[in-house]
Order: sequence, then structure tokens, then C-alpha cells
Amino acid sequence: QRQLLSFARTIVHKPQVMILDEATANIDTETEVLIQNSLEKMMNIGTMLIVAHRLSTVQHADKIIVLAHGEIMEQGNHFDLLKARGRYYTLYTLQNEKESLLKQSQQDKVAS
Repeated sequence: QRQLLSFARTIVHKPQVMILDEATANIDTETEVLIQNSLEKMMNIGTMLIVAHRLSTVQHADKIIVLAHGEIMEQGNHFDLLKARGRYYTLYTLQNEKESLLKQSQQDKVAS
């Protein structure tokens, strides 16, 4: 909750430059969606630099830079990177498969 409160305080000030380092790490899916929706609304206000492992956090960015061991491996927008079928595509596919399995597991628990 502290993380969300800190994020909300920052949004209120509408900064021209915003740096987010793992803004959606260690939070539940519902809170992540709230943060992502807020980020999307703020994208036209100023410049954002978002460091993230959860690719859903950056998929609406104008430019995504994929780093590995300190080197730029790929760059482009979400759709271009998926089309290129490189590292971003692999990571995105793996994360979506993992999320699907988690959702299915939760649904199975609710059903039983």
C-alpha cells in the first residue's frame, strides 16, 4: 500500500519527467491494472522512463528498449518487437503462459 500511495502522490503533481523502477513489482494484479491505467493516462503529459520485468507494464510505451547484460538487444514498440520474434517476444510469450497457468490454477481452486 505504501508503494501505491507514493505512486498516487507523484501522479497528483503531474511531473514532466517520471522515472519508475519496477513500479508494479510485489503488488497484486488488481493494483497493477490500476497503476497501468494511470500510466497510460499520463503518457501524453511528459516523459516516462520505466524499468520493468513485467512486460505488461511497458507494452503501451512509445519505445521499449530490451537490455541483456547491460547491452541493448532490441528496441521498438510492443507490436514491432513481437513481430521481430526476438527476446521481447520470447519473454512476453513466457510471461503470458505463466499468467494463464496461474489464472487457471486459481479458477480450479475456486471450483473445488
